[in-house]
Amino acid sequence: MLLQIGAVTLRPKEPFTWTSGIKSPIYCDNRLTISYPYIRDTIANGFQKIITEQFGAVDVLAGTATAGIPHAAFVAQKMMLPMAYVREKAKGHGKENRIEGIISEGARVVVFEDTISTGGSSLKAVEAVREAGADVAGVVAIYHYEFDRAIRSFAEMRVPCFTLTNYSTLIDVAREEGFINEEELAVLREWKENPEGYAWK
Repeated sequence: MLLQIGAVTLRPKEPFTWTSGIKSPIYCDNRLTISYPYIRDTIANGFQKIITEQFGAVDVLAGTATAGIPHAAFVAQKMMLPMAYVREKAKGHGKENRIEGIISEGARVVVFEDTISTGGSSLKAVEAVREAGADVAGVVAIYHYEFDRAIRSFAEMRVPCFTLTNYSTLIDVAREEGFINEEELAVLREWKENPEGYAWK
């Protein structure tokens, strides 16, 4: 579905340049999913299944600003649970809140993200929720790049992370569905092994 709607674009021969400076053969914009009712509902059902099976009873669903917010809202409505969201940094005015909505001390919280690359934004949200005195049951996301750095960071902070799909699955499906050829698949696999140091030809 992500490939079909262009939420994921693969360009092994003309890599994108990320803000970090990394040249990447893939660009992921899962924000597009909210414009497709069937797809966003499929995503919400997937998240609900993960939460029920992996975390059990939880108290609050918290989206990361901004891309995690709509998905947290969709699932919170399905599960009839309170919802909140976490800003990247505190507001510079008013109450200067970092968390919008109510996350009470001792609450079990699931943090929602759309895409996990380095894991930085997700783990900052985890820290904010923990600073509020709540317990983070885990993080859920639509997609994971599977970078070693992110996997290590989640392990170090002892945060379970579950996603609906990931880089390895996505590129295999892209080949099966004819979005890329065998040569391009090989480039995509090689890049994953060393995204920062991959030698582009």
